[in-house]
Amino acid sequence: MTLPPDRLDRFARHIVLPEVGGAGQVALTQAHVVLIGCGGIGSPALQYLAAAGIGRLTLVDDDVVDASNLQRQTIYTPADIGRSKAEAAADWVRRFDPVLDARAVVGRVRGDNAARVIEGATVVVDGCDNFATRLLVSDTCVQQGIALTTAAIGRFQGQVANFAGHLAGESCYRCFVGDAFDAEDCDTCAADGVLGAMVGMVGTFAAMAAMRVILQGHAALGDPQWGKLHLLDGLAPSLRTMRIVKDGECRGCSRTH
Repeated sequence: MTLPPDRLDRFARHIVLPEVGGAGQVALTQAHVVLIGCGGIGSPALQYLAAAGIGRLTLVDDDVVDASNLQRQTIYTPADIGRSKAEAAADWVRRFDPVLDARAVVGRVRGDNAARVIEGATVVVDGCDNFATRLLVSDTCVQQGIALTTAAIGRFQGQVANFAGHLAGESCYRCFVGDAFDAEDCDTCAADGVLGAMVGMVGTFAAMAAMRVILQGHAALGDPQWGKLHLLDGLAPSLRTMRIVKDGECRGCSRTH
């Protein structure tokens, strides 16, 4: 595949990077990213995934835009209040880059639709706000053989990691959190507060992590760093990395090999 002149111009700053190059940009153009959650993390992640030229974007969210979202969910404006986040996010992509294929899925990921929602994805980026959905998405990614980028934030603490539990020896998200959180029990931004710029840091970090997955085998930047959990502290600030090893008893991924 070759990129037409207008796309070469648009992505010139990527292409001149030896770590990305023309082959890497083509891989980004041909990728399909499924974004679970178009809120605090999903909003900045989407901006940079779209800016990278990700060819196909499936945007999943069951919520509507609220005035309190505008402090951190930067793709929305006051005119979007009351609209479906997934549909407003897809509209933002179409305005930003009409060449991209953006599809809105209004609703939650559930046991009866999870496989269909993520089908054909190059990578799933999960920035949703509850453990039950996160674990369902992780388990489904393992079953479908799809890589997962997971990102979360609590006050000034952020977490980003790439998981590939479908691969031999690699951990999944359930290896990290276990089974205790299969419930709707996450803390909320409304109760605890959240700094908009901190959410932006985590969301853009997640976009970078997803790009590493997409570029694997195509460009030098393509090192997914499977199972490495990056911990961002916005107060210090600091970044630490820890390795999540595969749990031999994990019911999400231990039976796949």
